[in-house]
Amino acid sequence: MQIHVVQANQSLTTIARAYGTTAEDIAEANEIPNPNNLVIGQTLVIPIVGHFYTVQSGDSLYSISRKFGLSFQELASVNHISVNTPLQVGFRLYIPQGPKSRGEFNAYVEPRGTTVAPNLESSAREAAPYLTYLAPFSFRALRDGSLKEPLLNNFPAIARANGNVLMMVITNQENDQFSDELGRILLNDIPIQDKFLNNIVATAKKYGFRDIHFDFEYLRPADREAYNRFLRKAKARFQQEGWLLSTALAPKTSAEQKGRWYEAHDYKAHGQIVDFVVIMTYEWGYSGGPAMAVSPIGPVRKVLEYAITEIPSSKILMGQNLYGYDWTLPFVQGSFARAVSPQQAIQLAADVQVAIQYDTKAQAPFFTYTDQAGKKHEVWFEDARSIQAKFDLIKELKLRGMSYWKLGLSFPQNWLLITGNFDVVKRQ
Repeated sequence: MQIHVVQANQSLTTIARAYGTTAEDIAEANEIPNPNNLVIGQTLVIPIVGHFYTVQSGDSLYSISRKFGLSFQELASVNHISVNTPLQVGFRLYIPQGPKSRGEFNAYVEPRGTTVAPNLESSAREAAPYLTYLAPFSFRALRDGSLKEPLLNNFPAIARANGNVLMMVITNQENDQFSDELGRILLNDIPIQDKFLNNIVATAKKYGFRDIHFDFEYLRPADREAYNRFLRKAKARFQQEGWLLSTALAPKTSAEQKGRWYEAHDYKAHGQIVDFVVIMTYEWGYSGGPAMAVSPIGPVRKVLEYAITEIPSSKILMGQNLYGYDWTLPFVQGSFARAVSPQQAIQLAADVQVAIQYDTKAQAPFFTYTDQAGKKHEVWFEDARSIQAKFDLIKELKLRGMSYWKLGLSFPQNWLLITGNFDVVKRQ
């Protein structure tokens, strides 16, 4: 796979010719929303085996070959040049496809309302071949230990058809808000807790769930140890059934981090007890805050570098957003940005005729525009470059893989790049 950034006066035809493919193949692979009106700064994933590398100042055949895990003799042979050929800046070398890393991938899918939207189900069908786990969100725990089920529709059948482990996501939500009081009851009232676990087991058997995933958030700091005890008890129970146990964790950078979201999440204990964790490394830029990248690479790296000091890296799924936001400027506290998919962001940039820029520090694309009412906007979203930066971090830190929040907003480039970087683990 090759990532190409559109330059001025380029068309799909000229880009395709440069890579020995067709405009139709590029358009189909990327599901391009604006094939006849490409935007400067728009990224395209070129569906070819291997990729091309442009020689930079200071490069040598030896240094380039080491970067991509080849011998310099092999690199020279593939490109039909002598090992003694001096490389000129700007010269293009073909890099063959190397061995891929194994990776696990999860995606949450959140039906809302009284029916499952057709596009949500089709999004799950599109993503499922690239996933290890499919996670309908969510079973809501009730104060008496029973469960309120989400709309499951055809999600169990989609998981079975694609070799996905069906993940049973359980939350401590009441009225769409995480409840510390509900958490207190479930973690400390043992008769209710036992009923709660019995109901989980019965429901998991009913639908075929094979990973039980607790997303307990905003717990009381005082319930940190109670949560750890509960997870040990749950692990012993689910292990008898041959099921996995996983948890969602707030993005911490130290064991002593203060705040309602963080204090009850004990990274070290979770790393010892559960089979894997999802760390929610997104929402630095969020709908109710000022405009910025949703998951800037610097803060994401800081969280994960701390996490691997407490949790085995092989147990960590990096959380990743499949969306961006369109903020109206200037930001006013109490206002909310509009969520946009990467495809919608590209189409918007084309409609308002502005170039897409790329913040190399955040490793995220963005653009600004003025709407018809004269109001300024700032849009941050995800593209092939930002996702590749996260995939590179997964491989560098030797993480288990990635978990997506959430399906329903189109981002075909993400699935293309999974196949270019990883052999997806299937557990069925």
